[in-house]
Amino acid sequence: MQDNDSPKERAASSPSKPRLQNKRGPSNKAKASSASSALQKTRLYAAVDLGTNNCRLLIVERSGGLGFRVRDSFSRIVRLGEGLEASGELSEDAMARTIAALRIAASKIRRANVVRLRCVATEACRGASNGAAFIQRVRKETGLRMEIIDGQAEAELAAIGCGSLFDENVDDIILYDIGGGSTEISRMSRQNSTSPQNNDFFKLVDSDSVPLGVVRLSERHAGPGPHEHGYEGMLEESETRLKAFMDRQSDMTDMSRVQIIGTSGTVTTLAAVQLGLARYDRNVVDGCTITAENVTEVIGNLRQMSRDQLAENPCIGVQRADLVLSGCAVLEAIHTRWPVAKVSVADRGLREGLLLRMIKKDMRRSRRNRGRRRSHPSGAPNRDAPKGQNT
Repeated sequence: MQDNDSPKERAASSPSKPRLQNKRGPSNKAKASSASSALQKTRLYAAVDLGTNNCRLLIVERSGGLGFRVRDSFSRIVRLGEGLEASGELSEDAMARTIAALRIAASKIRRANVVRLRCVATEACRGASNGAAFIQRVRKETGLRMEIIDGQAEAELAAIGCGSLFDENVDDIILYDIGGGSTEISRMSRQNSTSPQNNDFFKLVDSDSVPLGVVRLSERHAGPGPHEHGYEGMLEESETRLKAFMDRQSDMTDMSRVQIIGTSGTVTTLAAVQLGLARYDRNVVDGCTITAENVTEVIGNLRQMSRDQLAENPCIGVQRADLVLSGCAVLEAIHTRWPVAKVSVADRGLREGLLLRMIKKDMRRSRRNRGRRRSHPSGAPNRDAPKGQNT
């Protein structure tokens, strides 16, 4: 996917130094100089994604070009959006759980000496009446400066994060991310390069953020009984809310030229269950494909289970037992409309998109700085350097 930022998005996603107050500063100038040198060498980046259901952190080390190696990660189900559908605001219990998780994330970021950081919040904070106030509380209690991004930005970042999974043999890609409070769905279409030196690329041509999240759907439709999943109601609502986006893609008729990529806990869980894993393994799941027949079979099997039976599956567990089928309803609606032979599974998305954006901007800055150095004679001052320094 070609990453063409709008001016507004370029400003919003510009990488910045970590916005954390570190109380444990260096003890002397020599230590500070050594630490600074180490930072320049390792170039650690971090991204925090605060969703309706999960709080996730990824810390990586840049590894040549746009590549990176994972140095640390953290994920916790916080259910920030629990009860939001009924009350319209974030509950105190949900906010307390989330801040506890964010404190852990902030501690990891400090210990890693991260040099670039971006923290975003999505649907729960977008829709809650006290969402903005909660973001201020997070900054005060954890030191993390969160920003609330809109659905369009969320969809774009997920697409960037999944770019390495794009199939070069198709014409169109549908990418969906089923979150706790919303589903982001996008279409990328192949664009022919006008230059013989450049390959064709995929461009984001349409996207939508739909209020179809696993927490939201479960709260709307599920009943108290162990088998009262409310699946038919969730499926009907999913089809209705996705219809406008689907209808806009009416020209996509040849399913052999379409790739469907799912990036969410629902899709990765279904893949792990279908693969028969004893426990979830990202290295096995990320980038795998599952056939349409297997998707249908797994969903059918899960629908027959009680919540306790779902919780007993090691790839689902207690925390996802009451949510996995609401995600399946969204997934079924999408794959009924576009019945491709197989589904691509991504255990990546928004966080990776944030990281790639930051790395790319640092690469651009580095190229500009090299150009400035070449344009100045040796020993001549560079006006762009900080006062008292020459480059």
